[in-house]
Amino acid sequence: MTQMDDARKGIITEEMKSVAENENVDVEFIRKSVANGTIAIPSNHNREVKAVGIGAGLRTKVNATIGTSTDICDFDMEEEKAKIAMANNADTLMELSVGGDLDEIRRRILKVSDIPVGSVPVYQAAFETIREKGAAIYMDEDVMFKAIEKQAKDGIDFMAIHCSVNMETLKRLKRQGREGGLVSRGGALVSAWMVENEVENPLYKNFDYILEIAKEHDFVMSMANAMRAGAIADSTDRAGIQELIILGELIDRARKVGVQTIVEGPGHIPLNEIRANVTIQKKLCRGAPFYMLGPIVTDIAPAYDHIVSSIGASQSAAAGADFICYVTPAEHLALPGPEDVKMGVIASRIGAYVGDMAKGIHNGEKDLEMANARKKLNWEAQYNAAICPSDARAIRDNRPPEDPDTCTMCGSYCAIKIVNEWLDEAPTEVFE
Repeated sequence: MTQMDDARKGIITEEMKSVAENENVDVEFIRKSVANGTIAIPSNHNREVKAVGIGAGLRTKVNATIGTSTDICDFDMEEEKAKIAMANNADTLMELSVGGDLDEIRRRILKVSDIPVGSVPVYQAAFETIREKGAAIYMDEDVMFKAIEKQAKDGIDFMAIHCSVNMETLKRLKRQGREGGLVSRGGALVSAWMVENEVENPLYKNFDYILEIAKEHDFVMSMANAMRAGAIADSTDRAGIQELIILGELIDRARKVGVQTIVEGPGHIPLNEIRANVTIQKKLCRGAPFYMLGPIVTDIAPAYDHIVSSIGASQSAAAGADFICYVTPAEHLALPGPEDVKMGVIASRIGAYVGDMAKGIHNGEKDLEMANARKKLNWEAQYNAAICPSDARAIRDNRPPEDPDTCTMCGSYCAIKIVNEWLDEAPTEVFE
């Protein structure tokens, strides 16, 4: 039984109860939304995790990606990055290692994580084939499915499955061309395999088999966006829309058998196209939760792409996206380190929070708390209202003011202190 199966039978699971409590919504709303596929709860049968609801009517969630590369393969650092992401309130993790013993690092991350963990199983299939045979094009079809099954048994809660790349999508990409090319690593691996072997994508052709594995373990299928744009110039193009049409059809099939899904979205996209993309995705995929990768809203800010994606996250959340994959300052430049992970999580959380206020998930209650604390010059209350209290405290403590009520920006000329003294204490008769 999957969460969706239970929901359709009227059963309210412990995970649904937990999500309802955390989101301050009616549990029946959660049950109905899981039943119809507009909310997903990643929670593999083989592992106990905090229940996280992703979908319409809920707070926009933030994912942090971690994982080794072929150049930097430090398992201890990846564990540290996972812990930093959790300490800074990431809602989920994705373990995307491609260097070292992939089974070992995945299992280590699963062991230290109490939040849902996702993966991209085609990475393991492809890179282990490269080590054994020299190139991913020699990958056996069975290896792809074995990777999915192995990771499901380990307890992976959601998987990016590159099942929407098919021959028709590749034809459209080829006919159209792109300024920035194909930037999805999984999409590139699957596409190259298809072209070299002149056969249809096994993950598309044998989609029903993947559904059987997903149903057995109740992991959420994150329908991978293999054709996503890697450059602003390529956003919302024919290949991307073609892939979205395929994804919508596959989601219909997943729902029919009770498998939960989310849909990954475009990576690089200008602000003026974000709302249209969310609308199209929600329409074609019948309201399935939308997982926006970033998004990056300009290509010119390497080293500051966490800021770029925070802007994109706010616009995406406001438009109806449900799930944001963070971007770190190291994006496009290097493997993220621990500090990059922290900065990426916080930036995306800010963007998601701003977007949630715009779409009415909250009404700025924390902002009001901060405003009242600032008016009272109550610094402890200000720290408590901050998205990252420790960083706020550290900045002020490192540059302490002479007057403990103020900060060193204004010092004795603090506007709030001045107004508190002469306006708030002034008798009403002065203004009559």
